[in-house]
Order: sequence, then C-alpha cells, then structure tokens
Amino acid sequence: MNKRNFTPKEKANVALAAIKGEKTLAEISSLYQVHSTQIGKWKKIAEAELPNLFSDKRKKQDNSQEELIDELYKIIGQRDMELDWLKKKLRLAN
Repeated sequence: MNKRNFTPKEKANVALAAIKGEKTLAEISSLYQVHSTQIGKWKKIAEAELPNLFSDKRKKQDNSQEELIDELYKIIGQRDMELDWLKKKLRLAN
C-alpha cells in the first residue's frame, strides 16, 4: 500500500470539510482518499488550534522576540566598547 504525504493545506481542507459537516466521513474519505480515522485526527487538531489563530499570543511572541533582539544588540554594543577600551589600555601598557 502506498503511503501518501499530504501538504498542510490539503490536511486543512480535509479537516475543514469534516468540521463543516456537509458530507459524511465516508464521503470525505472517498473524495480525498484519506482514511476516516485520519480525518478525525486532523479535525481534532484543527478544532484545537483554531482559537490560537485569533489570539494575540503571536503578537506577544513577536514583541518578546524583538525585545530579545534589541537586548542582544545592546549587549554586543557594550562588549564592542569594552573590547575597544581594553585594546587601548593594552597599547598604553606596551
């Protein structure tokens, strides 16, 4: 039996068809050539993840990542200044 790999978009379409409920699982299974058990799994995943699409969690994550990047640039700048100071002191000591 050939195992077919579905793209995320194909999985989403199958899950959406199952969520809509306009067709039976058997009809969806036949239409997309996916086992009904797999359709049920994709449907559960889609239903669980849908609320996350509408939360501002991703914005918070983006903001925290920007803050981290800013902090890292600040540290790099500080280290560059310290290194330059040490190089200057080393030249004076020689």
